[in-house]
Parts: sequence; C-alpha cells; structure tokens
Amino acid sequence: MVEVTFNLSEEVLSARRKSPEEFCAEMRLAAAIFWYQRGELSQEKAAQVAGLNRRDFLEVLAQHKIDVFQVDFNDLEQELELP
Repeated sequence: MVEVTFNLSEEVLSARRKSPEEFCAEMRLAAAIFWYQRGELSQEKAAQVAGLNRRDFLEVLAQHKIDVFQVDFNDLEQELELP
C-alpha cells in the first residue's frame, strides 16, 4: 500500500472541526466522488479511494443525490445510429 502525506495548517482542521483522521476520510470521499462524477474512476475504484466497499459508496452517492448511472451521450448516439 502507498502512503501519501501532506501538511495542513491547524486552522484548516479547526475550520472543519474535524480530527486529522476524520478530515482525511472526508477528503478521500470528496476526491472519490469528484473523480467518479468526472468519469475518471469506476464505482469500484472510487469506492477504494474513499475507503469503502462499493455498496457503501453507492449509498453515499444516493445520500448526496449523485447519479449512480453515468451515460456518455456520444456513445449512446453512436449506438443509436447503428443499423
């Protein structure tokens, strides 16, 4: 496993009123959701980034009212044009 370390000021943590562990978990989830919404990660990979299993990640997406189905409209148009 790879460990990533970066420094944040105490002000950042106190502004969010989170412990370092809570802040890290929140950042991982936010990154996973962001990359998933952009289509850069699958649900499974995004769940791994978030430190969740896929089912729990889908529940979080639903709680945040984020679509769990991603449609590439260009691909869909191409499929509809096929004879």
